[in-house]
Amino acid sequence: MEQKLSSIETQQAAILAYLQSNHSLSTFEAREKLDVMHPGSRIQELRAKGHNIITYRRTINGHRKVAEYVLLAAIGEVA
Repeated sequence: MEQKLSSIETQQAAILAYLQSNHSLSTFEAREKLDVMHPGSRIQELRAKGHNIITYRRTINGHRKVAEYVLLAAIGEVA
């Protein structure tokens, strides 16, 4: 069983680590794999901290306009 994440900072760290390893994260993945129920809020907070994360809207399993977040590398970094 995966560990539940409670604090905002812990959720941010989990999302960032996931994006760094997998390069993208959908709302469904955040909820199912990371137990983050409101990933959009955590993404906004990470952006405010300077992380370059973009959002695409996708159709996933028949659900339209599902957010998929992608972490872009900063200048001089390799993603």
